[in-house]
Amino acid sequence: MVRSHVLVCGGTGCTSSNSLKIIEALEKEINKQGLTDEVKVVQTGCFGLCALGPVMIVYPEGCFYSMVKVEDIPEIVSEHLLKGRIVTRLLYDETVGKDEIKSLNETDFYKKQVRVALRNCGVIDPESIEEYIAYDGYMALAKCLTEYTPEQVIKIVSDSGLRGRGGGGFPTGRKWALTAPNKAPQKYVVCNADEGDPGAFMDRSVLEGDPHAIIEAMAIAGYAIGATKGFVYVRAEYPIAVKRLQIAIDKAREYGLLGKNILGSGFDFDMEIRLGAGAFVCGEETALMTSIEGNRGEPRPRPPYPAVKGLFGMPTVENNVETLANIPQIILRGPEWFSSMGTEKSKGTKVFALGGKIKHTGLVEIPMGTTLREVVEEIGGGIPGGKKFKAAQTGGPSGGCIPAELFDTKIDYDNLTEIGCMMGSGGLIVMDEDTCMVDIAKFFLEFTVDESCGKCTPCRVGTKRLLEKLEKITSGNGTMQDIDELEELCNFIKENSLCGLGQTAPNPVLSTLRFFRDEYISHVKDKKCPAGVCKSLMSYVIIADKCKGCTACVRVCPVGAISGSVKQPHVIDDSKCIKCGACMEKCKFGAIVKQ
Repeated sequence: MVRSHVLVCGGTGCTSSNSLKIIEALEKEINKQGLTDEVKVVQTGCFGLCALGPVMIVYPEGCFYSMVKVEDIPEIVSEHLLKGRIVTRLLYDETVGKDEIKSLNETDFYKKQVRVALRNCGVIDPESIEEYIAYDGYMALAKCLTEYTPEQVIKIVSDSGLRGRGGGGFPTGRKWALTAPNKAPQKYVVCNADEGDPGAFMDRSVLEGDPHAIIEAMAIAGYAIGATKGFVYVRAEYPIAVKRLQIAIDKAREYGLLGKNILGSGFDFDMEIRLGAGAFVCGEETALMTSIEGNRGEPRPRPPYPAVKGLFGMPTVENNVETLANIPQIILRGPEWFSSMGTEKSKGTKVFALGGKIKHTGLVEIPMGTTLREVVEEIGGGIPGGKKFKAAQTGGPSGGCIPAELFDTKIDYDNLTEIGCMMGSGGLIVMDEDTCMVDIAKFFLEFTVDESCGKCTPCRVGTKRLLEKLEKITSGNGTMQDIDELEELCNFIKENSLCGLGQTAPNPVLSTLRFFRDEYISHVKDKKCPAGVCKSLMSYVIIADKCKGCTACVRVCPVGAISGSVKQPHVIDDSKCIKCGACMEKCKFGAIVKQ
C-alpha cells in the first residue's frame, strides 16, 4: 500500500530546470531503497512558485522542497522517504517554523490566493483522467446533462457574473445567450489558447496542469448553445500543453465523455486541437477563427459577430482557457458561490503571471479587488535589492502602466480601465526605479509593430510611426512637438483600427505619457534618461576619488575605451564607449557610475 506521494512539478518552467531528470532519479532511488510499493511519484502541473523550481511536495507531511537538484535525490529518499527525517535544508524557507513545518498555504505567497481556475494545478497528474474524476471531474457536465436545460445552464453562468478572462471582459453568460437562439446546421465552441502577451503563461499552465477542465467546460458550453463540435486553438510552442491536452481528449473519448450520446443523454460533442504559428493577432477572436479555417490570421469587420457568423460562417462561442476553467466549478458550487468573490462588477478570481523585478515570479490566482500592493509586496515578496516600486504593466502590449502613486489600486476590470490600463489575459510585469518608462513604451510598440497583421492602415502604418517617434526620443533627437504628436497619433489609431490589437496598441504610450510625462520631457529637453537605460543618452564616468587604478575595468572593456596607469585614476573615452556596462559590473570599488 502506498504511504507517501511525491508530487513533482512538470510544468514548462520546472521542466526547463530538469524536473524530468529529478523524476527519473527519484524513481531509480526509490527502487534502489526497496520503496517502490510504498512511495508513488506523480508528475503534476505548475505549483505557482516558479522562481523556486524545480519544486516537489511530499505527502502526507506536505513538505515543500524547492530548487531541488538531481544530486539531492539520494538524501531525500534515504532520509525522508525511508527514515522519516525531513531534509530541512532543502525546504522552502518560509515553511520552516521554530517547532514545526508550516503548510504551504500559510506562506505569504499562497495565503491570500483562492485557486479556482488553478484548483487542480500541482495537485493531480494531468495525464490521468481517473485523478481528475476523483476531484469531481466531469460531475458538472453530468449535472448539466441530467438536471438542467441549456437555458438553465446559461442562466447559471450569467448569474455568476463571470466575465471573459482573455482581455475584454465581456460577460460570458451573455455571449452564450446571444449564440444559443441562432439556428444553423452546425455550431461551434472555440477555446482561445493563443496566449501571446510577453510574460504571460496562465493559459499554458492550466492546459499543462488540468486539461480535462477545459474539455469538460467546452462540452458544457456546447450543450448550452447547441454546438456539437469544438476546437482548441493553441500555439505550437506549447508542446507540453499540446501533448497533455491530446492525451486528455483521447481519454475523454475512451470514457464516453466526448463523442456520440455522452452519458446516455443524447447529446453529441467532440473536439480537436488546432495549432497556431504564434501570431499575436490570432488572440483576437475573428483572426483566430480565420486561422482555424486555414487562412492567414486576419481580423474580420464586426458585425456580424461570431455569435451569428463565426467559424466557417456558423454561430460560434469563443472563450479563453481561464474563462472556461471556471465553468465546472460554477456549475457544481452554484453562481452565488462564485459571485460572492470579487467586486460588484468583477466577480470571482483572476490568474496573473507575475514577472519582472519581483522576488517570487510565478503564477497566482487572487480574488478580484485585491490591491496591486498586496500582489507585489505580500504575495510576490516585494522587489529584490531594496529597490523602490515604480510601476506595473498589466495587459501586456495592449495594456498600460500603473504608477507608484496608484499602488493601492484594486485590481478589477473597471478600476484598471479607469486609469488607462486593462486586465488583459493576466500578465503582470513589475518594474523598479531602474526602469525607463519611455523605453518600456518602445519595447511594447516594437512587439506590436512586428505582430500587426497589416490588414488596416491605422495599425500597420500608425504603430510604425509611433515607434519611430519613440526611437527618436530615446536617441536624444526628440522635440516637444514629437510628444504632442505621439498623443494625437495614439488617439487616431485607437479610434480607427479594425480590431482590438490596433485599438489597444497605443495604451502603453498613453499610460506612460499620462503618469511619466516628466521622463519624456527629460529625454527631450535635458537629453537625459533619468533611469540610465537609454544608451544614447547616458555615459559611464569614473569617479577619480574612488578609483584605485586596479585596471580591472581596462581588461574587460571590449573596445579599449578606458585608459590610465596602474594605481592611478582611470578615464573613459565617451566617444569610444559602447555603453555595455561591463566596466561598472567589474569594478569592486563603486568607482564607475552611469550619468
